[in-house]
Amino acid sequence: MVTTTAQAPTTPQEDPLATPAPVQGAAPQADAPDPFDGPVMPGHLSPSGAAVYRQCPRRWKLRYIDKLPDPKGIPALVGTFAHKVLEDLLALGPEERTLDTARVMARDLWPATAADSDFVALELDAEDQRRFKWKAWLAIEGLWELEDPKKVVVRATEQRIDVHLDGVPFLGVVDRVDVEHDGIVIADYKSGKPPKPRYEGDKLDQVVLYAAAIEQAFEERPVRARLLYLGARTIEVDITEAALAEAVGGLSNTWSQLLADCEAEDFAPRVGPLCGWCPYAERCPEGKAEVTRRYARGLLTPAAPAVAAIID
Repeated sequence: MVTTTAQAPTTPQEDPLATPAPVQGAAPQADAPDPFDGPVMPGHLSPSGAAVYRQCPRRWKLRYIDKLPDPKGIPALVGTFAHKVLEDLLALGPEERTLDTARVMARDLWPATAADSDFVALELDAEDQRRFKWKAWLAIEGLWELEDPKKVVVRATEQRIDVHLDGVPFLGVVDRVDVEHDGIVIADYKSGKPPKPRYEGDKLDQVVLYAAAIEQAFEERPVRARLLYLGARTIEVDITEAALAEAVGGLSNTWSQLLADCEAEDFAPRVGPLCGWCPYAERCPEGKAEVTRRYARGLLTPAAPAVAAIID
C-alpha cells in the first residue's frame, strides 16, 4: 500500500503569488511583501497614448495609470461629432452621400451629443451651443472641399485593429479603409488646423502605423495613407518599407521608454507651453510652477485652462 506524507506549509516567497503559492488560509510572515505592490504595466499602446507619453510622461501616467479624468474641450467634441456623422455617411451607398443627408444625420445625432456628460460639463449657453453646431457643421461640410464622397470606394469604417508591431501591443481604430485603383488606402479625419510642412511627418506617423497594423492583421499592405484636414487640405504619404520602418521603430522606442518608466515608477514631467492646457497641471508641482512662471511673464493668458485652475 502506498502512503503519503502531508507537506509542511511553504514559506512565503519573495513574490507570494509566485509558484509555489502559500497554503490557502496560512498567515503571511510579518515581513512578507504586499501582494499588490509593484509597477503597473500598460497592456497596449495606441497612437493617442504614444503621443501623450512623448509630450509628457507625467501626463501619461496621470491619465493612463492613475486614471484621472481628462476632460474633453470644445475642439475634441466638435471632432467627435463630425467624425460620427461622416462615419455614418460613408457607410451609405455612394448616391446617398450628399450634404442634405449629412445635415439630417447631424440633426438626428445632436440630442445624444447635447445630453452627453462631456458636453454638459462645458456648460455652454444657447449662443455657445449655436457656435458649437456651426463649427461641427463646417467640419462636416469641409469633406466636400477635399473629395467627392460619392466617388469614394469604402472597404471599412471605424476598423479596429489589435496587433503586435515589432513587439509592441498596438491598438487603434482607423476612420476609413478605402479601395483605389492601385490598392487600399488609409484615411483619417482631422477637424483641427493642418500642420506646418515641417511637422507633417510627425502627424503622418499615426496613419503609417495604421497601415502597418492593417498589413499585419490582413496581410495586405496599403499603398498610401492620408490625413483629411476637413475644410483645409489633405496630406498623404506613400507606404514604403522605409516609411513603415521609421514609424514602427519610433513606436518601439516609445514603448521601451514607457516600460522603463513604469518599471522604475518614475515619470519625469516635460514642462513647456502645453502645461497651460494640461488638465493635471494643478497636481504636478513642476507643471504648476511652469504655468505660474509663464503667466507672470505674459506668456500665458487667462484663456489657458490651467491658468484658471492655478492662478487666483
